[in-house]
Amino acid sequence: MKKFMDAPEPLISFLMYIENIQGKSEKTAQSYFYDLRAFYRFLKMKFKDISSDCDFDTIDISDVDLSLVKKVDLNLIYEYMNFLNRDRDNSPSSRARKIASIRSYFKYLYKSGILSENPTAELETIKLKKRLPFYFTLEDSLALLSEIDGKNALRDYCIITLFLNCGMRLAELVGINITDIRGDKLTVVGKGNKERTIYLNEACINAISDYMTVRNTQTPTASDKNALFLSSRNQRISRRTVQHIVETNVKKLGLDPHKYTTHKLRHTAATLMYQAGVDIRALQEILGHEQLSTTEIYTHISNQQLKDAVSANPLSSVTKKKD
Repeated sequence: MKKFMDAPEPLISFLMYIENIQGKSEKTAQSYFYDLRAFYRFLKMKFKDISSDCDFDTIDISDVDLSLVKKVDLNLIYEYMNFLNRDRDNSPSSRARKIASIRSYFKYLYKSGILSENPTAELETIKLKKRLPFYFTLEDSLALLSEIDGKNALRDYCIITLFLNCGMRLAELVGINITDIRGDKLTVVGKGNKERTIYLNEACINAISDYMTVRNTQTPTASDKNALFLSSRNQRISRRTVQHIVETNVKKLGLDPHKYTTHKLRHTAATLMYQAGVDIRALQEILGHEQLSTTEIYTHISNQQLKDAVSANPLSSVTKKKD
C-alpha cells in the first residue's frame, strides 16, 4: 500500500486489516498509521540510541522489526504517555486517541498469534473531562440561513439546510448523488461505507427543489453529472469548498468560524432534534452512530429546560407564611 510505504511489518498488515476486514475508511486507517508511526519513533529513540535532541518527526521507522515491538510492556507504554504529555505537549484527547490506536494494534497482534501476550491488556484509559459540543442555538440557526446570499445562494442555502435538518457528516453531504434522492428519502454513505436512509422534511425538500432549478442548467457541462452539489467549475463540490461556505456565513453572525464548523452544524441538528423530543435511539439512527454512547453527547440540557424543570416543581410556588 503506497500510502503506508514506510510502514514495516506487521504494522502494514494491521493497517490493511483495519481497512479491508474491519471496513474502516481510508482516512481512519491513515489516522491509525500516524498514531502508530509516532509510537514506533519513540521505540527507536528508546532502543536504538537515537538522541532525544533529534527531529522526532523525521525518524525513519522502516527498519523497526518485530523484535523491537516484542520489547513493549505496560511500563513502556506509560513512559510513552508521559513523553507525549511532557515532551510533545499533546492534549489529553490527543493522548487518549494515540493510546487507543496502540491498544487496537496490540490486540490485533495478540489475536493474530504474532504476540503471546498483550501488553495493553491492563492499560488504563485516560480520563477525559466531558465537554458539551458547540452548537448553534435555534435563533443562530435561523440567522445563519437568513444571511445566505450571493450568486450561489440557492446551492449554499440547500447545503446548510441539509446540515441543520439532517445532521449529516461533511463527507456524506459532498458524496450525495441526484439519484440518491427519491421523494422524501435520501440515501447517504457514512462511516465504514455503510448506507443509511435519511427522511427529508419540508424545508429540505423545498431547498433541494429550488436549488435543482439552477443545478439542472449545469448538467450538460458537469464533469460528474450525477453529483448533487457542484462547484463553480462544474465539478463535484469539495469538502474544502463546503467548509469555506460555512465559514463565510458564520462570520456574518460574528461567530468564530474555527469553533462553529460544518461538524458543529451536525451537532446543532442533533441537539435541536433532541430538545424537540426526538427519541435518543431514533437520533442514533439519523446520525448513523454505531454506539448509543456516541449519540448521548447530544443529550445536554439547555438553560431554558433547566429553568422550566425547576419551575415545574410542585413546591415552586410555596412561600413562607407571614406571622
